[in-house]
Amino acid sequence: MGKILLVTGASSDVGIELIRNISKKYDKILAHYYHWNENFEQLKKENGSKIVFIQADFSSSDSIENMIDTVKEQGLEPDHIVHLPAPKMKIQKFVKEEWETFENGWETSVHSLVQILQAFLPHMQKQKYGKIVLMLTSCTLNAPPKFQTAYTTVKYAILGLMKSLSVDYKDKGITVNGVSPDMIQTKFLSELPDHLIEQYSEQRPNKRILTAAEVVPVFSFLLSEEADNVSGVNLAVQ
Repeated sequence: MGKILLVTGASSDVGIELIRNISKKYDKILAHYYHWNENFEQLKKENGSKIVFIQADFSSSDSIENMIDTVKEQGLEPDHIVHLPAPKMKIQKFVKEEWETFENGWETSVHSLVQILQAFLPHMQKQKYGKIVLMLTSCTLNAPPKFQTAYTTVKYAILGLMKSLSVDYKDKGITVNGVSPDMIQTKFLSELPDHLIEQYSEQRPNKRILTAAEVVPVFSFLLSEEADNVSGVNLAVQ
């Protein structure tokens, strides 16, 4: 089997755009989703048997384990992993935030990542090659927005994991990096008030927020041979 990419959260706008842009570079793409995205139909037409869709609920450890077992049983352990899942952003004061919000963010974004990497890093280590790229956020580089404590906390946990693993595997041919974009125009923002998005857009030099197409090239770079010696970095997309 040739080079294999696993994209978790592939049904997201960034996930769809990423697969469209880099599918030709892989022999197999494992596209994880929780809810089916109608855009997958076009990806199936364009990629045929190259793309394998795998459903899993990342709030369930058992569901993640079933996904891992399926991948291993089919001999499709990935060489590259892109991790995108995150709960939708919402505004809430810290003292009114439900613990379940923190817990859901942790399970969906962090626990799932730990479980997946513990399963597939041995494969990468054995072949002395692998690339891992994690979706972070600009709030890990700058002051975070107000009233988004749960979201910010989860993203900093992923940043810490990225930094630690980049050190642990730096001599094993495995790179671990993050991408931290500003606000992106995706369905991820659907629970934010329109006026807040408009206000943020007005603060930007070009008076608009980012698109998925503007963020994907950074992921593509970190997955490329040109980034073989890049690890432990958190790249901003502004």
